[in-house]
Amino acid sequence: METIRITGVGAQLQGVGRLRDGRAAFVPFSIPGEAVDVEIERDCGRYVVARLLRVREPSPARVEPDCPAYGLCGGCQARHMTYGETLRLKRQKVMDALARIGGLEAHPVRETLPAPEPLRCRNKAEYAVADGKIGFMRSGSREVVPLTDCLLQREESARVLRALAQMNLRGLRGAVTRVNRRGEVMLTLCGAAAQPPMRDFPGVQSLYYCRLKPRPTQALDGDCRLLAGEPRQEETLSGLRFSLLPQSFFQVNAAQAERMYALALDALRLCEGTRMLDAYCGAGTITLLSAARGALSTGVEVVPPAVMDARDNARRNGLSDRTRFLLGDAAEIVPRLLAAGERFDAAVLDPPRHGADARVLEALLRAAPERIAYISCDPATLARDLKRLAAGGYRLEFVQPVDMFAYTGHVEAVVSLQKEAL
Repeated sequence: METIRITGVGAQLQGVGRLRDGRAAFVPFSIPGEAVDVEIERDCGRYVVARLLRVREPSPARVEPDCPAYGLCGGCQARHMTYGETLRLKRQKVMDALARIGGLEAHPVRETLPAPEPLRCRNKAEYAVADGKIGFMRSGSREVVPLTDCLLQREESARVLRALAQMNLRGLRGAVTRVNRRGEVMLTLCGAAAQPPMRDFPGVQSLYYCRLKPRPTQALDGDCRLLAGEPRQEETLSGLRFSLLPQSFFQVNAAQAERMYALALDALRLCEGTRMLDAYCGAGTITLLSAARGALSTGVEVVPPAVMDARDNARRNGLSDRTRFLLGDAAEIVPRLLAAGERFDAAVLDPPRHGADARVLEALLRAAPERIAYISCDPATLARDLKRLAAGGYRLEFVQPVDMFAYTGHVEAVVSLQKEAL
């Protein structure tokens, strides 16, 4: 046992202090400023992961967790502190990454944009099933913590969870709910068997069964088959209508996504006829929102079903004449477009967690749009990519952290970049 002072914050909003031997100690459920008693739980050589034993000097931001499963379920990491403190620490997390990885400490980072309502804010839940129990995984293990509610999920999803908890779940490995703004629920049951354990479920708009691959990489990694109800779920975002299948990507916090996308598109200063490139367009959300502002928008995406969804959503919103969606790797497609004489005034990067492909960044630097908006879900890969863009002649105008996932260690960020004059 050792008493240490918590002075920093880790990637999952865990406190960070120093042991007597100088090594960093990552302490879940501690807060910067606190003096705590800890014991080493895992020795990783240059650093340790420590268990919090006692808080000797609590932070003013410390609160009693409002969830009975907190500390067992791995879904949240910050219910022991005020919401305001989570926003402060997420900003610090972005600042630390920019300075340490990107060498960009001189650039100001705005205060984290709070969620309008941090509770009941998520429209999608991925529940795990094992040994007849349904809930979320225990932190750091494959054990399921049984739940009948989650304060981050919509009440409609919690109602489905409670119903499933009363059923025989034999053969299931998981269940995924998606709730739209009208309160309609799409439920996807997930398992390895050829046939689903049930073929109807009262109170849902759509019921699917996803037969998982032998080694699934995510909750819906398999073949999804409609069992009952509507094949697609309708959703709205910033006045546009989107049609979603179970495996379609859509932001889990629609209200906060609208604010985040508006920040990015405002930074691009779009006007009638602006030629805009969306290098990771997915189902076309940002491409379509930019077209609705008057831009002539090109979306590039490597996943065929996403491109099909994007084209369908363009037709449904009357924006086909202002958009085009190209299937393929942006690292190959963008140079081909440039060779054909095309130019872009603005570009959006919204890559997955591992950040932008180096070849995509090289292609974008060759395209040299006047303005770039980068939307990131990982501060570390954001900092790495911004370092490359800065070296290629782009100046950071602002960095805006956005709290898309309340009470977790995740933070999104919107960055505005301007091409430096030669």
